[in-house]
Amino acid sequence: MLKKILKSYDYSLIIAVALLSVFGLIMIFSASMVTSVQLYGYESDHFYNKQKVHLILGAIAFVIMAIFPYKALLRNKILVPMVFLSLFGLFAVFVFGHATNNALSWFKVGSRSLQPAEFVKLTVIIYLSAVYAKKQSYINEFNKGVVPPLVYLFLVCLLVAIQPDFGTAAIIFLIAAMIIFASGMNYKNIFKLCSIGILIVAPLLLIMKDEIFSDVRMGRFEAFANPFDTEFGYHLVNSYYALGSGGLKGLGLGNSVQKLGYLPEAHTDFIMAVIAEELGAFGVCFVLLLLGYIVLRGLYIALKCKDPFGSLLAIGISSMIGIQTFINLAGISGLIPLTGVPLPFVSYGGSSFLQLSLAMGILVNVSMFVKYEQKYKRNIENDPPEQIQTFSGKVYNSRK
Repeated sequence: MLKKILKSYDYSLIIAVALLSVFGLIMIFSASMVTSVQLYGYESDHFYNKQKVHLILGAIAFVIMAIFPYKALLRNKILVPMVFLSLFGLFAVFVFGHATNNALSWFKVGSRSLQPAEFVKLTVIIYLSAVYAKKQSYINEFNKGVVPPLVYLFLVCLLVAIQPDFGTAAIIFLIAAMIIFASGMNYKNIFKLCSIGILIVAPLLLIMKDEIFSDVRMGRFEAFANPFDTEFGYHLVNSYYALGSGGLKGLGLGNSVQKLGYLPEAHTDFIMAVIAEELGAFGVCFVLLLLGYIVLRGLYIALKCKDPFGSLLAIGISSMIGIQTFINLAGISGLIPLTGVPLPFVSYGGSSFLQLSLAMGILVNVSMFVKYEQKYKRNIENDPPEQIQTFSGKVYNSRK
């Protein structure tokens, strides 16, 4: 049976994630050398070395979640502590947190930082997928099947927004919207949710107007409208220079000019601009093809999965990667105002990379179950109950 399980893993998805992660490590070294020297003297590989640790921890997290039966996440003894821990982390950051870029979003432990909001993204995906999977028999009963899970979502988005981190709050909201839309809820209830959402958000916008419409945030809109005629357009203009100077083949790995102090956060938010400058259209296409494959593969897994929980998990995870990729690339290319969202698997960052590794481990696990069921369905039906229980936590025991 172990041989069948190993054959059922989605190795194309694993390879795509591994390629992106290793490629990102190389580009982080290239993009961060100057910044590392400016901040840490002769230590030009500071961010590269830290990302190597993130890569190792991420690989361990990925393997654990790829082996761990995803259906076990439905159990209240796992799901409930996960939800309460996510809320505790978001509350605790206001007491013990560390401010970075005017946002109280981080816990500082020595030289390491942890951003709880990143892990909340995955918790929201798991929680909403679990709740709406359990409520399939009465998904269209508004008061009983629709509203209760949204109390948690509202609280999470509010706590993240008042850090303030509106970009992450918006991503969490969009991910949740994708899961809700795919849950089987009818359009009447979706319309009701939208109406209620507007009634709730409108007063909050008035209460938080000073934060939302601060000079820095309004400056981003000015830069978006006309980057060359405002002091706030400096970041975007240099991103344009990097994107446009690479051409088809690029200037060569390590030869970016914009990373020499002109392009801020070259190893995080603007890493794709450095890729475009150094490796040209070929480098950009390489990243986009791999990210596109991961998103489309996730949606394909969701379509093939017969289990509502697994299907909603796959939709939530692939949506998260797709949304973050779009926001990052649209920001650095001027299609939307800059929001400071990292590029999945490629940008520097421990919390983001670890959370994505956990999420991809879950997606690979869902894919494995789907492929196992399709390929060895007869074997599942004939296997002894104890084997089925060991393999999938009673997920595929067709005799029940």
